[in-house]
Amino acid sequence: MQKVTGSNKALIVDILTKAFDDNKSVNYIIKQDERRIERIRELSSYSFEICLRFGEIFISEDKTACALILFPDKKRTTAGSVISDLRLIIKAMGLSNLSKALKREKAIKKIHPPGLLYHIWYIGVEPQHQGKGTGSLLLKDLIARARNLNRIPVLETSAKNNVPWYQKHGFTIYSQLHFGFDFYCMKL
Repeated sequence: MQKVTGSNKALIVDILTKAFDDNKSVNYIIKQDERRIERIRELSSYSFEICLRFGEIFISEDKTACALILFPDKKRTTAGSVISDLRLIIKAMGLSNLSKALKREKAIKKIHPPGLLYHIWYIGVEPQHQGKGTGSLLLKDLIARARNLNRIPVLETSAKNNVPWYQKHGFTIYSQLHFGFDFYCMKL
């Protein structure tokens, strides 16, 4: 895996937009209209910027998979983050989804385990490359990276079919939330 800089943003946003097109959690906060894909792209762009400031971003060697990592203890409110938040609300969520997005984030933060976290906020593989081992290789590298940094790997998924895959890599469900769909909170 390779660490990403701002120059790789378009590629990362493209991978995430394709990988999370039908994701329940993403579509839960995105305004559902004729611009839905554009809104997912905007959410992916926002997430990229946040992780660039307060975490790290990686791409697979073959450039078909990526991961956005957030260090919750390093996340700060800055002028840039406020502008990013406003852009997300206007261009992706719409005011009607703001309340449920804030409630979801508060619920997740409340149950995170104590300690320094390595929050795997997004891990995505382009749909035509899924099932070929690229995501597994990336996840193994992320786990090793978290251990090297003495951080606890955590993640959430709304895709029930991904739970066994994460469990195969050592993750366990430590909590389950409900937002009209099951939301599995996992840690290593």
